[in-house]
Amino acid sequence: MLQICIHPFSRGRGRSARPPSPGLMMLPCSRALAGALNPKLTLNSPVVVFVSAAMIQPRVLEQEELRPLYMDFQATTPMDPRVLDAMLPYQVNYYGNPHSRTHAYGWESERAMEVAREQVANLIGADPREIVFTSGATESNNMSIKGVARFYKAKKRHVITTQTEHKCVLDSCRVLEAEGFSVSYLPVKANGLVDLELLEASFRPDTSIVSIMTINNEIGVKQPIREIGGMCRARGVFFHTDAAQAVGKIPLNVTKDNIDLMSISAHKIYGPKGVGALYVRRRPRVRLEALQSGGGQERGLRSGTVPTPLAVGMGAACLVAQEEMEYDHQRVTMLSNRLINKLTSELADVILNGDPKERYAGCVNLSFAYVEGESLLMALKDVALSSGSACTSASLEPSYVLRAIGADEDLAHSSIRFGIGRFTTAEEVDYTAEKCLHQVRRLRQMSPLWEMVQEGIDLKSINWSQH
Repeated sequence: MLQICIHPFSRGRGRSARPPSPGLMMLPCSRALAGALNPKLTLNSPVVVFVSAAMIQPRVLEQEELRPLYMDFQATTPMDPRVLDAMLPYQVNYYGNPHSRTHAYGWESERAMEVAREQVANLIGADPREIVFTSGATESNNMSIKGVARFYKAKKRHVITTQTEHKCVLDSCRVLEAEGFSVSYLPVKANGLVDLELLEASFRPDTSIVSIMTINNEIGVKQPIREIGGMCRARGVFFHTDAAQAVGKIPLNVTKDNIDLMSISAHKIYGPKGVGALYVRRRPRVRLEALQSGGGQERGLRSGTVPTPLAVGMGAACLVAQEEMEYDHQRVTMLSNRLINKLTSELADVILNGDPKERYAGCVNLSFAYVEGESLLMALKDVALSSGSACTSASLEPSYVLRAIGADEDLAHSSIRFGIGRFTTAEEVDYTAEKCLHQVRRLRQMSPLWEMVQEGIDLKSINWSQH
């Protein structure tokens, strides 16, 4: 049920609107809209509407209802039909346990698993023996950070990461802090890139591992991993990178990029959900403490039966990505530029979050000033978009990534992430841009903040305070 509260909105100093109770979200609106919501109101000033946090309710589409366009490729990707074709025989006919060594069912599954391992390794320039199959990038990140830190804890008890890492990396570091480790959470620059001088100054004699993601999942910023890896190698510190958003989209080579551990996820590269991989360097050898106990599969690093169909699907996805990476990158870049140019040329006060050059083109994070991001998502219900990471999208707090790059809280609340991928069409980009233009203009017409800006009032000069 939609809960609505209407409050007066004052332009004067010393007055502001605040949610009357937790779980409500602010939506500025005009007097006309307020009157439509409640005809009994007589107001001489703009108002603010507070709506319940649960306003975006999940529901099942009706049978004849069209599905929205998909523009959220950072959350997940559709499976490539070529990947499904490779998987199907191992779902039906070749169903043996790949760890069964006494009969043909096990041998054929093991052979398929090892071919998939080689396909993953080839994509990143690794040795197949350095690839460990996992359930996804979250498990790979946990294994890397906790595993290395715990194995070398007798002599090294310091970890370095950044404030813009994925939630699973940050939470793993907090677990280590609870165990007595010291963790440095480095701030990033306003463009989202790591300050290499600050990183260099953060190294300590007892630093065991540095974990910095290759491409950020919210703003698409691409970190200088080769330089970071070189700094770590020169100091005898292991370098781990969460490359879930980068593998298969940009060229990566674990040797040239000085990477010791790399996390990979299949469903980010048009493969199946539920499978991923961890690259663990053999020379110089990286030692991990295993997180789970069991049969000792995957060289004792990750016990549990490897799901052959999923591993085969991941291998096939990596093979397709390797063959089509250059074409996909050019096409995604073209569509990304098309979207950005359309929106920024026809709308004022649209900000591209993150570095404009050092970024992956398929992740476009834009802030539309004076528009609430959740309201815009509701208005664009026929396009599947998000206002940040799928892992934290249930929260009404502004994105911690946008806060880390210094974005104002109102701009952080007004951000939308557009994800462009292999199957996105130019027509879908044009439709999304036109719908976005229309809805942003409509919502701004309802916003008292936009009205004040048009009248030449500097919003930052107003002292917003509690009632």
